[in-house]
Amino acid sequence: MQRGDQSDLTTALRTGPFHLALRTAITARGLTLHRVRRHLALRGVHVGVTSLSYWQQGRRRPERAESLRAVAALEEVLELPEHSLTRLLGPRRATPAGPAGPPVLPYRDLITPATAVDDLLATIASPRDTGLHTIAHIERVRIGADRRMLRRDSQHALRAHRDGIDRYLAIYQGDPGGDITRVDVRAEENCRPGRVRRDQAHDLLVAELLLDHRLRAGDTRLLGYGFDDAPSPAPSREYVRGFNSGAGQYVLQVTFHPAALPVRCHRFALHSPGEKPYESEELTLDGHRCVHLVASAVRPCLLGIGWDWE
Repeated sequence: MQRGDQSDLTTALRTGPFHLALRTAITARGLTLHRVRRHLALRGVHVGVTSLSYWQQGRRRPERAESLRAVAALEEVLELPEHSLTRLLGPRRATPAGPAGPPVLPYRDLITPATAVDDLLATIASPRDTGLHTIAHIERVRIGADRRMLRRDSQHALRAHRDGIDRYLAIYQGDPGGDITRVDVRAEENCRPGRVRRDQAHDLLVAELLLDHRLRAGDTRLLGYGFDDAPSPAPSREYVRGFNSGAGQYVLQVTFHPAALPVRCHRFALHSPGEKPYESEELTLDGHRCVHLVASAVRPCLLGIGWDWE
């Protein structure tokens, strides 16, 4: 360790704040966050790299008993005096009332009929807040030569906002009159299929996508999954995505078969099913027979693309 590094570390440990002292200590020891995590794991303390990064940036502070134990272990890993980091945390903050994480709407506010959604979710006993927040989501929808939806593909980046998350819940509603029992669920990247529940009367499907391990608060996961649709009796006319909590960025692309091109496309946003859109914009097919929308800092709502055949 250089003399300047030692001087900076001594000052940071004396005056704080916690995140600066932690960052200075890690830098002074010449350790990467991955190596710090490994040293902690050897001591039986498991902290994600993302959590360590947040702690040293001041974006989050250790609060829970397990996190405070990790801070004590960090003092050992970083060869610091006992309590030199823990004392900088001060007293624990009061625990806020209600669950952590972004505001969440019940799924029943986004899908009709609401009672059918409630009944289907009850068969899985899913919590109102799944503990996951969308960082980015790219969806690709394909429309076939018969003007009906063929498949939907998702690349979905998620972040956990509490510990112990081991699954993502995907809800799909097919076009009216379709056969939801023939819709196939594809779990393709970093997940595997869990329980699948279907409501044929209301064209609804709920599928668990199981993760390979439990996520801790701050951990991220990229999932690849999709649905292969069953033919409906009528041509598809829109695709809608519901957000029951906020999201970072959402991209939707609809691709049409060359033998089935719409005469008009538009994007729209609405607060709840059946309402008049509060936002609408015309879209033009590109050279690859696609239209798309991009939305950032998404609030709870429904976003979609609609099209006319004649």
